[in-house]
Amino acid sequence: MTRNRFTQACVAALLLIGSWSAVGTLPAAASDTADSATTAASAGSASPGLLQAMQRDFGLSRAEAEARLTAERRATELAPEARKTAGAAYGGAWFEAESGKLVVAVTSDADASTVRALRSSGAGVRVVEHSARLLDAVKSRIDRLKAPAGVSSWSVDPVANTVAVNVVRDQRSDSDVRRFVAEARKAGPVTVRTVRAAAQTFAAGTVGGDPYYTGNVRCSIGFSVHGGFVTAGHCGGTGAAVRGWDGSHIGTFQGSSFPENDYAWVNVGSGWWTVPVVLGWGTIPDRLVRGSAEAPIGASICRSGSTTHWHCGAVLAKNETVNYSQGAVRQMTKTSVCAEPGDSGGSFISGDQAQGVTSGGWGNCSGGGETWFQPINEILSRYGLTLHTA
Repeated sequence: MTRNRFTQACVAALLLIGSWSAVGTLPAAASDTADSATTAASAGSASPGLLQAMQRDFGLSRAEAEARLTAERRATELAPEARKTAGAAYGGAWFEAESGKLVVAVTSDADASTVRALRSSGAGVRVVEHSARLLDAVKSRIDRLKAPAGVSSWSVDPVANTVAVNVVRDQRSDSDVRRFVAEARKAGPVTVRTVRAAAQTFAAGTVGGDPYYTGNVRCSIGFSVHGGFVTAGHCGGTGAAVRGWDGSHIGTFQGSSFPENDYAWVNVGSGWWTVPVVLGWGTIPDRLVRGSAEAPIGASICRSGSTTHWHCGAVLAKNETVNYSQGAVRQMTKTSVCAEPGDSGGSFISGDQAQGVTSGGWGNCSGGGETWFQPINEILSRYGLTLHTA
């Protein structure tokens, strides 16, 4: 993204407030971007750039990408009602790309009328042994254990109907790892899987020309809220000053939590302002943010960050506990999207719905990897913030 892309004033806002939402009227140059995105949305079609990104990252044709986006939106809208319909028999839900449906797991306790209601709503139904309530309880018991460095993360896997514990491949024989796994198995149904590397956060040392900076750390902005923006907690503590790409003062961290959580919010002032946009970095047109409906497991999702810019993947797990070297962080969402140092705090978005802020992961955008984000709705609730939407 070049600085002459917008007027000088707009460059300051858009290169600083990396992925966010706005207060009041957009500046003229930003309005051009917003208007084009609004036109595309009102036409009921995704932008060509977004479709191209999905074709690249998922190996889809244009028609397949369009169909998947439509199906995912339908699944996202259906998920909350499907959970209510299933009641105590609910075993979890996920988007199944092959069928284009939301699949709802239910235990054998579900009566025939419940199954009929789910199917008539358009959902697929799978009968499983364990309820979501039981698996959540198992995961909560594991959360109380102290995890060694060789244990990367753990979460409920509704597709496998178990709690998945992810162990770093070359540390699976470590005595502390084996002891943790043995204790985890006592909690209930557990499946142990291996990953290539341990989780780490994606903050980076100062690099000129990218937003934003606190001390000698560069991170990325997540989403605008009324009065500021949200980002990752490991990027700065409460009271830390924040600078923009040009070194000028933006504001300070008004609240920050890490570890246990990985979220924060920064107030915006000193001539900076915010817009309801996630930067596409030239890969796709900048995206307007219209809400924060939570995408289901299996849905496509994209990330915008100041190092690797725009990349897409899929939601792999929710409510995962991630074991960083600084301590465990809970209630995270895992994705197959890559990231690198400096992308921390950046936006995860599904369609036009904000999902969360980048926390960490393993791997990179050359060889691939996985990332976690802190869900946006939890951050808004924690600090009493309101997401800016177009």
